Amino acid sequence: GRGVMPSTVCSVEEVLNMGYVIAGEKVTSTFKIQNTSTLTLRYSIQLDSLSSTRDKDRQRLPSFIMSSLQRTEFVGTQNYNGLSVFSIFPTEGEIDAGKSQDFIVTFSPDHESLYYSDCLKVVLFGKKIAHVIHLKGAARDHPMFVEGGVPLDVPIESLAVTLPASPHEALKGGNVLPLTLYYETLQEPVKSILLILEYIEGESSPVPAMTELKVGAVQRAQFASKKNMEFSFDSLPLLQQKGFTIESAKGTVEPGQVKRISVSWMPPAD
Repeated sequence: GRGVMPSTVCSVEEVLNMGYVIAGEKVTSTFKIQNTSTLTLRYSIQLDSLSSTRDKDRQRLPSFIMSSLQRTEFVGTQNYNGLSVFSIFPTEGEIDAGKSQDFIVTFSPDHESLYYSDCLKVVLFGKKIAHVIHLKGAARDHPMFVEGGVPLDVPIESLAVTLPASPHEALKGGNVLPLTLYYETLQEPVKSILLILEYIEGESSPVPAMTELKVGAVQRAQFASKKNMEFSFDSLPLLQQKGFTIESAKGTVEPGQVKRISVSWMPPAD
């Protein structure tokens, strides 16, 4: 007899990020696995979210309330409707020697979250894990979004639908200056974002504290439009009195793009 080692090459390494999607819509991506060995490979695709031991594994305390923040759970937010957030086609089959197979990944979130994730394993002959790919994606309720600063939520959420606290209640008692960002077609404030700028005084010439916001627009396949989205900041005079500077008071962002906006702070003389 002759022993042969199965070998494959995958077009995706470690992470497949599906990007931003409007909640309730879906997007697809494709990766390829090539059989570089001399024998036919029988494969199957496994998702951690569909694992038979997942319920038992979830009895552990979540990482964000333990002393260690090292993530060992790659399954993030799940759909409220009970259907899989990520789906793969095909899920099993054979790849002949020297041939390749395309796999279609579908991301279909049903509510807003930044923490959709799963772990995909390519298993050969029912026992050998050939590739591990972390699937990630984010869903937004509106075509435009803003993010940045200190996370005010946790990466693991309950499947119970809860109403968020109002910005005034969430920030009550803090030394907070409100900065409101309005979208071109959405005349309502977005969720609260907390930016922390720490200024360190030194002997050399003063350098302002810096951070940034990210403003983005979701690319929608069924409503393909090349029109740039507009955004603007409010309350800038009040911020400038307190030493805060926004890189640009208003601007545009293309669909499918994310624009970084610098925010700096220099303590005023008083």
